[in-house]
Amino acid sequence: MARIYTKTGDDGTTGLIGGVRVSKDSPRIEAYGTVDELNTILGIVRSYSLPDHLDKIIGRVQDELFTVGAELALAPGENRAERGILPLNEESVRALEDDIDKCQGDLKPLSRFILPGGAPAAAVLHFARAVARRAERCSVRLARLEKVDPIIIRYLNRLSDLCFVLARSVNRLGSRPESHPNFGRR
Repeated sequence: MARIYTKTGDDGTTGLIGGVRVSKDSPRIEAYGTVDELNTILGIVRSYSLPDHLDKIIGRVQDELFTVGAELALAPGENRAERGILPLNEESVRALEDDIDKCQGDLKPLSRFILPGGAPAAAVLHFARAVARRAERCSVRLARLEKVDPIIIRYLNRLSDLCFVLARSVNRLGSRPESHPNFGRR
């Protein structure tokens, strides 16, 4: 079995798909590293007992995030098709929107902010929402410097909304009340 450590990153660089080496703190590495972190958090969510329809949604999203990460890890100028990376498309964004609409249909309309928390899976979904927002910010920052497919930014934006609605759904299904901030009232 091959060793997991290669020592090639000991100098603070890492390789992009295509062989180009870049600093581990480059905006591209920050973007796909944050997408990887988000994918890992969603894996934690799936370790809880979720209804099948929610687990299926999150599983699909994990597959799509793997694609997002691969595209962000692609060296500039590399051909994604030659590397076997199928890009996200408008259907991926529409699927998130459909999931949001379906989940939101079972929820009470929001009249004020809610605090992250509730059932353990819901709390982790709120964490995923915040990391999705960070992944979006990292991708926007990268897009100012290098070419990034705009669908990635739209996808991450919708995904953070989906994580929020999924957290609310998990709390509703578990009969966990939503708590609201006091805004300084004690």
